[in-house]
Amino acid sequence: MEQIAYVNGSFVPLSEAKVSILDRGFLFADGIYEVAAVLDGKLIDNASHLARLKRSVGEIELALPETTERIQEIQKELVARNNLVNGMVYLEVTRGADTGRDFAFPKNVKPTLIMFTSTKDIINAPSARTGINVITVPDLRWARRDIKSVALLAQVLAKQAAAVAGAGEAWMIEDGKVTEGGSSSCFILTQDDVIVTRQNGSEILPGCTRKAVVALAEERQLRVEERAFSVEEALAAKEAFVTSASVFVQAVVSIDGKKVADGKPGPMTNRLREIYVEFAKATAV
Repeated sequence: MEQIAYVNGSFVPLSEAKVSILDRGFLFADGIYEVAAVLDGKLIDNASHLARLKRSVGEIELALPETTERIQEIQKELVARNNLVNGMVYLEVTRGADTGRDFAFPKNVKPTLIMFTSTKDIINAPSARTGINVITVPDLRWARRDIKSVALLAQVLAKQAAAVAGAGEAWMIEDGKVTEGGSSSCFILTQDDVIVTRQNGSEILPGCTRKAVVALAEERQLRVEERAFSVEEALAAKEAFVTSASVFVQAVVSIDGKKVADGKPGPMTNRLREIYVEFAKATAV
C-alpha cells in the first residue's frame, strides 16, 4: 500500500505529492520544518514541537496556513492513514509560490504546508546499545540557528562528512566550543557528575528533546549546567551523548577517533534514555 502524504489540504499518494517549482521553500529555503516522533501510533512531545514551529514562523514573519490544533489533527490522520506504529512525521511550511522569483516577501500568496511519514524503530535501534562515533567539523551556519529553517546545507555537508568517516553524527565547532550536532543537541557528563549542555541562544536550535531531558534530569535532582564546552572537555568526561526526536537519547562513545571514557554507553546516558522513553510514552497523544 503506497504511503500517503499531505499537501495543502489534501491527502494524496506520496508519488503524487507535488508543489510548484516557484515555491519559495525550493527557491530560497524560505520555510520552517518540524519532525515529531511516533511511538505505538502516537505523537511524542508534540506540543513542544508545535510551540517551536509557532516561534520559528514568527521569527521570519510567516503565517501558518492552519492553526496548530488543526496541524496536530492532520498529523494524527496521516499517522492513521499510513498505519504508522513507530517512526516520524515530517512537516514543512513555506511562504508559498509566487508568479516569479523575487527576494522580497510576496503579497497575497498562501503558505505551503506539507507532511509525510517515515518508519523508524527508535526504541530498538542497535546504536542505542552500542553508542555512536562522532567527528568534529567547523560550524558553517548562519547566525540565527534558533530558527528551525529548511536551509540545511551546512548540516548536509556535516552529516556527509560523518557518513564518509563512518560516524553516526558530526559535532559542529565554533570558537573552540561545541555548538550542536548536525541534527542533535550535545551533552557531556563531567567527572563530578554534572550534566552539561550548551545554553539556548541564537547559536543553537532549542531542541525539544533536549528541553525535556534537562527538565527530567532536574526533576530528579541531577545537577545540570547550561554552558558551552570544548571537545577536550568532552574527551575528559565520564560520558557524552546527544538528543533529538529521531534518536531520543543516544550515547557518544568516541570523538574524532578518540574514546570517551571506556568507549561504551555509560550508566547516566542509559538511565536518561529510559527516563525519556517513559516520559514519551506517558505523554504521547
